[in-house]
Amino acid sequence: MRRIFWLFILLGIFPLHVQATTDPRDTDSPFGVLDFLPWDDDWNHHFNPPQKLEQDVALMQEVGIGMVRTDFLWKDIEPKKGEFDFSKYDHIMDVLDHHGVKALAILEYNPAWRQAEWNAAPVIEDYVAFASATVNHFKGRVRYWEIWNEPDSKTYWQPQDSMTQYSALLKAVYPVIKRADPTAQVVLGGMTEAGPFAIRSVYKKAGKDTFDIVAIHPFVNARKPNSMESLKGIYYSLMRVMTEFGDQDKPIWFTEVGCPGVKEPTRENAWWQGTSTTEDEQAQWITALYKNALQWKGVQKIFWAFFRETDNFFHCGVDNLGLVRGDFTKKPAFTAYKHLTDHS
Repeated sequence: MRRIFWLFILLGIFPLHVQATTDPRDTDSPFGVLDFLPWDDDWNHHFNPPQKLEQDVALMQEVGIGMVRTDFLWKDIEPKKGEFDFSKYDHIMDVLDHHGVKALAILEYNPAWRQAEWNAAPVIEDYVAFASATVNHFKGRVRYWEIWNEPDSKTYWQPQDSMTQYSALLKAVYPVIKRADPTAQVVLGGMTEAGPFAIRSVYKKAGKDTFDIVAIHPFVNARKPNSMESLKGIYYSLMRVMTEFGDQDKPIWFTEVGCPGVKEPTRENAWWQGTSTTEDEQAQWITALYKNALQWKGVQKIFWAFFRETDNFFHCGVDNLGLVRGDFTKKPAFTAYKHLTDHS
């Protein structure tokens, strides 16, 4: 067995952390992406109307994506309190099923009837009702449910209270999801700014039995020569936290990680890590990321952010995180990603 392992390394074929599955909602593939499949509103410039949705997901299939992380927006599903409309997401799931791509669904953001900011901590009873209805409706099509997005970031969750209200939400919603679908897997809301420190707070306040999969967004500056060491440092910090709470064997998913790919770095297309990477550097980072991080204990899936560029939505290099451009032309990153999936 050891000889086979080293043969894989010498040939550039890396063994993957896979889990055997026969569940049609699941995939052994570690290759994921973040994409904004339900974005078809004025505020997002109608990013994914139906004709683009089909084109988008067809390219995911072509590049070898196993799973897409995408919004299941509360405002769409429960436009009026107690009244549910799943039609938009039924269609999205039809397209994904047609192309063999599985879903990690994010249950997130307040609807207008809440009369609060979209990113305010939700009323727990209302969120639990939304989650229960949604999981029950899609239990034959979706196995993985993420509870909010980046609750450790002031952009996506207010107030920042050291994960107190988020932990209360997890404790309330986890058993409800399991009652709706005992086979469902609850994914921790991907932590970003506070990372392992925020996850430690969740362990202390909610406990390890309120989520099935640890999720983190370990972005680093891919232009720096020690970028892989920086990424590994975040991973080691996370493992120390998980070990502290006796949870070191739980799966770890990088539900967002990536870097921009721009034709020419400028001050205008920089991102929060600094000067953006070029398109070729982006492709190189994809290769290094998957080949290295999938060797680390517990790292089961990696979701590249984003699949498609967002065309001046964020007004910085974040718009250029995609594997494909806004017009669906393929970047070098697409080719690099496909090489990985073809040789997995």
